[in-house]
Amino acid sequence: MLRKRITAAILGTAMCVIALAGCSNSGTTATPAATTATKTTIKIDGSTSVYPLMESLTEKYMAENKNVDIQVEQGGSGVGIKDAQEKNVDIGMSSRELKSTETGIIATKICTDGIAVVTNKDNKVTNLTTDQLKKIYTFEITNWKDLGGDDHKIDVVTREATSGTRGAFEELVLDAKVIDEKKCAAVANSTGNVAQTVQSDKYAIGYISLGTVSSYTVNALKIDGVAATNENLLNKTYKIARPFLLVTAGEPTGAVKTFIDWINTNAAAQKIITDEHYIVGK
Repeated sequence: MLRKRITAAILGTAMCVIALAGCSNSGTTATPAATTATKTTIKIDGSTSVYPLMESLTEKYMAENKNVDIQVEQGGSGVGIKDAQEKNVDIGMSSRELKSTETGIIATKICTDGIAVVTNKDNKVTNLTTDQLKKIYTFEITNWKDLGGDDHKIDVVTREATSGTRGAFEELVLDAKVIDEKKCAAVANSTGNVAQTVQSDKYAIGYISLGTVSSYTVNALKIDGVAATNENLLNKTYKIARPFLLVTAGEPTGAVKTFIDWINTNAAAQKIITDEHYIVGK
């Protein structure tokens, strides 16, 4: 009886060893090495004027570069510049030149855009002098009848204080005077909101990115008899123009540099810019 028990125990132990060995081998072969590639993320925010163009560019870039994820938000040029300075984003978008106080950052120009002065389609006024436009936005002229239009108050629409378009407009048209928001009919937080306000108000006037004018039902006024067109930006007869800038904390490197270089050198990227009515290389 004792011999049978010992034999059974030895047999049982042998079977456990074999079983354990089999389990150990199975566990090793069932755990493959990680092969999933990690995407590179580029974060961008800033100008609401640059935003639509950047959306088009990033869509094309990501289609060609599956390992890159670009996240674009808008909040105004001032926000984009500040976030780039503080390294909260990889790229800030600005639709105006940098101020002397905005230091520690590098700006790369991607195109030139005009600022179109827009009115409602039913407004009779089609041309303003630079001086008249200045007087409208400093509230020295307040009625359309003084400009050849209807006897009605001018509803002045401006952008928020952080807007690059507003900053450029104040610099180029108002000799750097700040628009008094309290006297304005509306303070809009994007180019689109300005255009929509003007579309719905016969007596409104506003200013928006020239590249977006065709997206709205508004009149782009002549300024000093010169139409707001890309041709007139190129020949420098239309004077209200500003750059679109990509801002980085120091010289761009790595994936950020590759993306910015692609915008400024790739034929497809350049076509997107010109198709959306902006000027490259100027």
